[in-house]
Amino acid sequence: MNIQLHKISTLTFSTLLCFHLNSQNPKKEIPRDSSYNIMGQFKKYVKYYPEITPGKDSVPENVVAYRDVVYTMLKDTPYGDRDLHIDIFSPKKSGQYPALIMVHGGAWLTGDKSMQVPMAQQLATRGYVTICVEYQLTLEAKYPAAVYNIKSAIRWMRANAQKYNIDPNKIAISGSSAGGQLAMLVGLTNGVENKEGNHGNPDFSSDVNAIIDLDGVINFMAPKSLNLTRRPNSPDVKWLGGTFEENPKNWKDASSIYWANENSVPILFINSNYPRFHAGQDELIAMMTDWGIYTEVKKMGLNAHSFWLFEPWIETTVSYMDAFLKKVLK
Repeated sequence: MNIQLHKISTLTFSTLLCFHLNSQNPKKEIPRDSSYNIMGQFKKYVKYYPEITPGKDSVPENVVAYRDVVYTMLKDTPYGDRDLHIDIFSPKKSGQYPALIMVHGGAWLTGDKSMQVPMAQQLATRGYVTICVEYQLTLEAKYPAAVYNIKSAIRWMRANAQKYNIDPNKIAISGSSAGGQLAMLVGLTNGVENKEGNHGNPDFSSDVNAIIDLDGVINFMAPKSLNLTRRPNSPDVKWLGGTFEENPKNWKDASSIYWANENSVPILFINSNYPRFHAGQDELIAMMTDWGIYTEVKKMGLNAHSFWLFEPWIETTVSYMDAFLKKVLK
């Protein structure tokens, strides 16, 4: 009887101790910023473009969807063990298809992978496996964490290529706004070891075969970008860990133009009418032309930065992307 009471007492003490420790160190919730969202952007643009409608998340009949698939788990972050997710849209018909990983925008601070889904679904109907990727935003982790996340997702794609009908030799990356900046940086650092991170599947390559940039900055240090008036809490200042004067190393390191070389891959630029989102583009195209690497520019002719979120612009954008990928992923 005394032994039994001792066991109960020990068990009770252990339970209370665990409860006390957990209450002293509760798991912190990942901070979120929801300021960039489709309805907010819709209200902003519909006054000038009354024909637009928000893109719909509607899986086509010839496409299969896999939602919130975990591509890596980050151990022991300030918010505990952290799963990162992707949404996958794949043609139903069996076969091996080119793949496109798609990076959402939101000034590195806000937005989420669902914002790429309408484009991803339309591209899947045209014969691509499309992957909308979640990555760590500024409130959770500053530069270069997002780069490590996305490269990890590409390695995951190759590790799981057979399961999801991916051709591992035909993987491209696209991104919108801040996602375009990330897509450019990830794509132009093919083979750069210190950009890989350690977020999983190290035995597979994170190289991509083509890049699509939708209004994403190429060079933070180009005059169109650097000369902008910024506040101390401006999104790029927060993400890069300070102003250019405070942290010039990060500003250059995150500028994809400085990683371009004669082995770089073809790029499609899809532009709005806002020059600041194309900072460094002309200079990079000139470099690529000298190296004999294919580039293409499509101008939407719109005073709407987030054009990829709305019809009829989604259909136009997807057509540009499809034609480019068919050309360069032969």
